[in-house]
Parts: sequence; C-alpha cells; structure tokens
Amino acid sequence: MATGVWISLVGYFALMIAIGVYAMRKATSTSEDYMLGGRALSPQVAALSAGASDMSGWLLLGLPGAMFVSGLGSAWIGIGLLVGAFFNWTLVAPRLREQTVHYGNAITIPEFLANRFPTRAMSLRTVSAIVIVIFFAVYTASGLVAGGKLFESAFSGIINVGGLSDYAMGIIITLGVVLIYTVVGGFLAVSMTDFVQGCIMMLALVIMPAVVLFGEGGGGFAQASQTLNQVDPTLLSWTAGLTFVGWLSAVTWGLGYFGQPHIIVRFMAIRTLKDVPIARNIGMSWMLISLIGAISLGIFGRAFAIRNGMDVQDPETIFIILAELLFHPLITGFLYAALLAAIMSTISSQLLVSSSSLTEDFYRLFLRKEATDKETVAIGRICVVLVGLVAAVIASDESSQVLGLVSNAWAGFGAAFGPLIILSLMWPRTNGAGAIAGMVVGAATVMIWIALGWNGEFIGGPGVYEIIPGFIASMIAIVVVSSVTDDAGEYQHINR
Repeated sequence: MATGVWISLVGYFALMIAIGVYAMRKATSTSEDYMLGGRALSPQVAALSAGASDMSGWLLLGLPGAMFVSGLGSAWIGIGLLVGAFFNWTLVAPRLREQTVHYGNAITIPEFLANRFPTRAMSLRTVSAIVIVIFFAVYTASGLVAGGKLFESAFSGIINVGGLSDYAMGIIITLGVVLIYTVVGGFLAVSMTDFVQGCIMMLALVIMPAVVLFGEGGGGFAQASQTLNQVDPTLLSWTAGLTFVGWLSAVTWGLGYFGQPHIIVRFMAIRTLKDVPIARNIGMSWMLISLIGAISLGIFGRAFAIRNGMDVQDPETIFIILAELLFHPLITGFLYAALLAAIMSTISSQLLVSSSSLTEDFYRLFLRKEATDKETVAIGRICVVLVGLVAAVIASDESSQVLGLVSNAWAGFGAAFGPLIILSLMWPRTNGAGAIAGMVVGAATVMIWIALGWNGEFIGGPGVYEIIPGFIASMIAIVVVSSVTDDAGEYQHINR
C-alpha cells in the first residue's frame, strides 16, 4: 500500500481524535453536555451531523452497489429518503426541539416520551430503551461490516496481526478509533466530527463520479449510456422491471426518518428554534448533492467496469475499487477517509444514543436514581464500549451485507418510533397506553415480517419492505388504543 494512502488515513484518524479531546474539554461535565452537547449546536453543525449520521457506509457502499446491480430503478430509495428527510425537518424538528425542553428538558427520546406521557412513564422508558439498544446493535454492526469490507478490499494482506483476517482487522480499527473520540468527547465530539465527515463525504461524491465519467477510460455521458444500453437497456430505466410493490418498498424508506433516534436527537440539540429552518436548508442541500453523487457513482461505475473489463465480485465495493484504480495515493487515501467518515459518523451517533438510553433509562432509573452527573458520564462511557463490542460480534459474519443490515434496523426504528413521534408531537389525544401499544406493535411487526421472509417474497410475488406493515400497524395501534382508553391527567403539562 502506497505511503500516500497511509498519510491521508493517519491524518484523518488524528483529526478525529483531536476533535474528541477538544470536545472533552468543552462539554462533558454534565449529562446534558455529554449526551446532548448542552443544546448548543449551530445550524451548520446540526445539519451536517444529522446528514452524516444518517447516511453511513450505506451512502458510499450500499446505494452505489444497488445501482451497480439494478440500475436507476434502485434510485427510488434515494428519492424516498430525500422526501422523508424534508418532512422530518419540517414537521418533527421544530416541534421536537421545543417540546423536549418544554416537557422536563428531556435529553433522550425515551425520557421525552416518559415526560410526555407521565402515567406510563416507567413502561415507556423501559420499552423504548430496549428497542433502541436492540436495533442499534444491528445498525452499528452494519457500519462495522462496511469498515471490514474497506480493509478487506483495500488493504488485503497488508495488516497481519495475530492471524486475524483483513475483515476482522477492519472492524477492530474502525471501532477502536470511533470509541476513542466518542468515549472521550461525547455528543459534541460526535457532532463536530460529523460536520467534518459530512464535508469529506460530499466532496468525495462529487469528485469520484466526475472522474469515472470524464477521466481516462470514462468516455462521458454518451459513451457510458451506450455501454449500459448494450449490456442491459433496463439499467437506465426508472421503471423497467419495477412492480408497484417494488417501487413502494423503495420510496417508503423515507418513512423511517421520523423514528431514527440518532437523527432526531440532533433536532433536540440545535441551539435555538429559529435555527431549525437554516439547518433544514443546509441539510437538504447536502443530502441532494450526496445522493446524486452516490447514484451516479453506482450507475456510471458499472459502465466504467464494463468498458475496462473489470471483474467486480462484490458490487458494494465499487467505490473502493475505483478509488484505488483511478487516483493518486494521496487522493485515494482521502477517498478511503471519506468512506470511513461515512461509517464512523453513523457508528458514533448510534453508540452515543444507545449509551444515553442505557445510562438514563436503565442505570439512573432502576439502579442509581441519585447518581451524580460525574457518575452518569462515566457510566455513559462504559456503555459506549459495551454496545460497540456487541455490534462487533454481530458484524463478525463476513457474509453480511451492509444494505441488508441497514434496511432491517431502519425499518425497526421507523415502525417503532416514527408514528409515535409524529402523533405525540401533533395529535393531543395520543396517550401513554397508545404510545406503548404503537411501539410494541411496530417493532414486533417488523421482526415477524423479517422472520417470515415476507420482505423477500410475499404471497407468491415480490417482497414488501417491512417498514410498510410495521408503520401502518403502529399508527393504527396508537390511534385505536388512545381513542378507547383514558389515562387520567395524561394531557396535563408536567411543568405547569
């Protein structure tokens, strides 16, 4: 491996750790500081932090891989996500920022739900924390799988420690760096590194497709289109071979946004309510550019591979292959850093949210109600490490696919929390009994749907993405149970 690659990567790792150390000195003295950055994020940092923690390695591996295999038909996932993110910023962000402060200055989603529905507070905090920890263990594992794939593809045979495979070493290195800056610097470190990582990701997704198309061996739009048409004309079609169910399963990825704790917690941390529209505009611009880049990389990367006789064994590694093939080692190292940025930004956010739930909604609730801020920060750091280790065990299966793990966890959160967050913010009649019913029904529906394989094949036809039945079932459960039950005092504001 060229020295230039290592220089770029070591520089990137050093920058992330330095930010963690800075954040430790700036905002880790209290629980609110460590877990929510003192609610002082600027709109720029909040926007890119939400975007970077959202997209993960899926943006540079999973989506380009899907485009490489299926063509433009897979782009509907990106379109659905773009629409979902816009409505999340518009409907959820301002209300959640305001109401989490209004309802007891909640610093976690389970705590907000408990304060919003005080008659079922204990049950809500417990159930929601369990859902968060379970699904985030899987979600975090998807990021570690992406890290493993990067080192397996890019550094094959170079890192040889104790007989461990390149894939295993990728998981260890990725998790190790993330743990250092997350444990040390908490939410502020995670958000600041997300901002830097978001900038790196977007720049990489502008550079890579441009070089693939117009660099040596690319041939431009016309040549790429001709190549793809010769191989399979459906690759350039938005609808060819796409059933209504397939289209619906793709665009409904956007529903998941309303229930992703690692994303919506950024809304809680924006410094003022008036900063939300600014953050939304920045975030949506970043997302649009990044998605176009990822889609272009996958589809035109396929044309490049065909024209140059490349044998791509794993389509999800097309970004890694092209980074090594087309660029000077220093730039290749930067592009690898962009992929690591996508991976680490999401892992760190997920670890911190899981840690916050374990600390605030288990430890402080059941074991040490009188725990000091210093103690809870220490426990939070320990929980970050524990969740990371569990995720590493899940990711140890080298046959894992990034997109598959992400889709399952995304659906789980979207169905369990999405309808509940929307209705708790916008429908006053929502009560605690309905909230619990919606969470349980949504999460259970997703898990049962996956277990029965109905996301792969349903009633003899194409599979239905599990978020669709899960989201609908959760919404119905909340409305019906809230309508037929009466939790006394549920609508009284706890601060009045």
